[in-house]
Amino acid sequence: MNSEISIPAFYEGRSVFITGATGFIGKVLVEKLLRSCPGILNVFILMREKRGKEPRQRLEELLNCKVFDLLKKEKPEAVQKVVAVTGDLSLPQLGVSPADIEIMSKSVSIVFHSAATVKFDEPLKVAVDMNVLATRRMIELCHKLPNIVALVHVSTAYANCNLSEVDETVYPPPFPPKQIIDATEWMETALLDSITPKLIGERPNTYTFTKALAENLLVDECGSLPVAIVRPSIVSAAWKEPYPGWIDNLNGPAGIIVAGGKGVLRTMITHGEVAADVIPVDVVINLMLAVAWYTAIQRPNSILVYNCTSGLLNKLTWDDIMTVTYPNLLKYPSAELFRYPSGSFRRNQYINNMCIAFQHYLPALFVDLMAYIFFQKPGMMRVYQKVHKAVHCLEFFTTREWKFHCNNVLMLNEALSSEDQETFYFDVRKLNWKYFWENHVLGCRKFILKEDPSTIPAARKSLRRRYFISKFTHFLVALGVWKVFFSRILSLNNLWYALTATFLKFQALLQE
Repeated sequence: MNSEISIPAFYEGRSVFITGATGFIGKVLVEKLLRSCPGILNVFILMREKRGKEPRQRLEELLNCKVFDLLKKEKPEAVQKVVAVTGDLSLPQLGVSPADIEIMSKSVSIVFHSAATVKFDEPLKVAVDMNVLATRRMIELCHKLPNIVALVHVSTAYANCNLSEVDETVYPPPFPPKQIIDATEWMETALLDSITPKLIGERPNTYTFTKALAENLLVDECGSLPVAIVRPSIVSAAWKEPYPGWIDNLNGPAGIIVAGGKGVLRTMITHGEVAADVIPVDVVINLMLAVAWYTAIQRPNSILVYNCTSGLLNKLTWDDIMTVTYPNLLKYPSAELFRYPSGSFRRNQYINNMCIAFQHYLPALFVDLMAYIFFQKPGMMRVYQKVHKAVHCLEFFTTREWKFHCNNVLMLNEALSSEDQETFYFDVRKLNWKYFWENHVLGCRKFILKEDPSTIPAARKSLRRRYFISKFTHFLVALGVWKVFFSRILSLNNLWYALTATFLKFQALLQE
């Protein structure tokens, strides 16, 4: 093979097989392959029946996703190359039929395994099945495909979060994967759940633990398969493609932006000075495509690991995110607010709990009480329960800092031609964080909240009203406290009534 072959030329005439194509990373991967590698033959994606919908129906829904709009505008025929393969991660060889294996064995030469459960609090048995055993089943299937030149496994940079410094290597796990797999097969669920904290050790959840096991399983069982591992950190909105700020889920920073922008989230435990190792989703995808190219062209003697991270190349702290993002939440406010956006990071758990009680639960109780009185369905307390659960899962990562070395990523970037560096960019040293976070806020508004940009002027007017009402309400509360505790010393009855009347008039004027 010619080592000077470009990435698009490498994919020309080839077919790829992708697991996890309906996920956040998977969607962007399919779109980028079809748009930037026009000579690709077919993109086979694993799909199972879900909620009564056949794989073919789910494929139609996938291709109708906003992420494919640009592709369908520029190359409408490209979507015909996507083929749904019926299967299931929980079945041997991923449940792919012999007929489909026969079809794929003729043309599939690259496999991207990105399917996994990303729930941090998944029971260990479920996490092992989805993240470890599914990897074994994927390996079994790949051994049936004789033309494989690259198998790219998507792990996570936090698979070894028990270490403060992480190199691009597969670390030995605390227990051999086979022992954990065997335990989940014979041990009762209640007993397994009770010993899970002991098994995962210093890792915060079953997700990071099982992703580490999956890496080791690859080393033990991949055999002659040409394997590479990509470890993204906190995957968030797109930097450039398919649209700046594109995002379709509330995981990670997106959830904080949406909840904070609506005035729901006002406090959380975070050490503002530590690195927030966020990585744009299109950077992850471009790296994956380049890794497959390099693995096939150079044929390394061992499994190469690529830490797809930003902390050591273009550091950004959580305080930096707050500084950059908050003004944009006010510049591009949501059309529907719960309260005026405000709040801050806390370091002390006791202070944070106090803020949760007064800034979260007290307003939620009031709103739910009003809903009950006016025969509406109360729901704010349930919203806050979900928000607190999600934020609690993030606390481990917002209060610690890791050094993720990424020498292989830098080496790979240097191996690309200037044209491929432009098309398949993944050098985060060139990323302007201010630009990224402004687009992230706009992306959350447009793609998650489904709010049209034309509503921004009206939303700004509403935000101003919320601001004055919020400030005046705070003043009235403070004045009320003063009145209760100091009424015997200073009579404020007349002042109280005058200010209340002024507030009501002011509110009426704002609403005109």
